[in-house]
Amino acid sequence: MKKLPALLLVLACATLLACGKGEEVNGHSTKTAYRSVKALKNRLSTDSRIEFEVSFWTIRDVKKDDKEFLTVVDGKKPNEIIALGKEIYQQRKQEGYKGYEGYTSWEEMIAKFGKERVDQDNRKGKSKEDKGNDLLYKL
Repeated sequence: MKKLPALLLVLACATLLACGKGEEVNGHSTKTAYRSVKALKNRLSTDSRIEFEVSFWTIRDVKKDDKEFLTVVDGKKPNEIIALGKEIYQQRKQEGYKGYEGYTSWEEMIAKFGKERVDQDNRKGKSKEDKGNDLLYKL
């Protein structure tokens, strides 16, 4: 019985330590990295979410090797991922990367992606409404 309070204290401390990493990307494997990114983006505002997603996938595009990619993103917070994404954008833009020719700045690119996301959401919403007007009858 004397060991029970000590065991509970150790478990409580371990739980609190694990909670402190909830705002960082877990880069132990690609599966955990993708899972933690999904959870992190759901906690961000819409504008930050798009910027975070674009930055994360930009880093992934540059770092093809899983081990190297996981080393770069492991333990990073969303604002650090965004800063790294901006750096990569600037480097690629200066090197003449074809995917960035249509954008004059990072902000313009993020704004365009944000508009595209809103347009997609609007189309999805309309298609759900249209299904209610189907002429198929349930017999």
